Amino acid sequence: MNTDVLLETRGPVGLVTLNRPKALNALDLGMIRALHPGLEAWARDSQVKAVVIRGAGGRAFCAGGDVRAVALSLGSPAAEGQEPLSRSFFREEYRLNHLIHHYPKPFIALVDGISMGGGLGLSVHGSHRVVTERLVLAMPETAIGLFPDVGGGWFLPRFPGEAGTYLGLTGARCTAADAMWLGYGTQHVTHDKLEALIEALAAADWSTGEARAVATRVLSGFASEPGHSPLSAQADAIDRCFAKNSVEEIVAALEAEGTPWAGETRATLGRMSPTSLKVTLRQLRLCRGRPYDETAVVEYRLSQHVTALPDFREGIRAVLVDKDNKPTWNPPTLAGVHDADVEACFAPLGARDLVVTARG
Repeated sequence: MNTDVLLETRGPVGLVTLNRPKALNALDLGMIRALHPGLEAWARDSQVKAVVIRGAGGRAFCAGGDVRAVALSLGSPAAEGQEPLSRSFFREEYRLNHLIHHYPKPFIALVDGISMGGGLGLSVHGSHRVVTERLVLAMPETAIGLFPDVGGGWFLPRFPGEAGTYLGLTGARCTAADAMWLGYGTQHVTHDKLEALIEALAAADWSTGEARAVATRVLSGFASEPGHSPLSAQADAIDRCFAKNSVEEIVAALEAEGTPWAGETRATLGRMSPTSLKVTLRQLRLCRGRPYDETAVVEYRLSQHVTALPDFREGIRAVLVDKDNKPTWNPPTLAGVHDADVEACFAPLGARDLVVTARG
């Protein structure tokens, strides 16, 4: 039994608790392998009407996937009879996201505290995302030599205007009000009401209508206004600067904008992996408007190519291992990242390509 994932039922509700609080509930392979069959069993169980997922410890819903373990595994061969963690982790994580994306019952994420990277994969694909006033939302992958995966190519372009491009490139952090403006959050509920909300879902009469409508009605009874979104105040500038189709043009547009916000944003981009920035912008433009299932295949290809590049291990070292936040990127500048290098990251994997089964 994996104690990092707790699965229980409360009447008609299947309740998942991510129980790795010291690691901010970061999702590792063992947790993925505990979650997937549990969710599949509840999908088949007629007594379970909805699933709720939450994080333990009070600080985070899920701070992301355990990419530190993936990076550290790259320097040594896999055990006999096992595939490399860089393959199995991303494949099984993306298949879990795919299951949630197509889940046949209400899937309700209580997003309280930090939700980054893989935490969005566990929440954005479900039917409901309840955000609290303690939310810190971000996709910070370009700071570690990666790219916004777990469906980022699908959901970031669906945010208003170019907000998704801005968030995917900069890793900027969002508040609960921002999350509601983006469309990530479906209800804003204060932290102190979450336990009562779970009990209300468990006590609801699920025979009174379609299950998603019942879930929405219960959640709406606890909802409150989140206040004004700071991100929305920059929407016009974001749209002007981040609509470009090259990172160099985005940087130039920010320089021309000439505001303190633009200067700070330009400086942020200057700290990110140049390779990750170019790969991410290509990902977001390529996947815009594509079905999620197609995006998942593209992102698995990216996961295998990008984690093999030096920036991934260097980014993990700088941010998560040594924590000096002084990565030495290779190449060190945008000019050193050529179009052919970017396109190579999207190359098919042949027999190793991700295979996902369409669900009704």
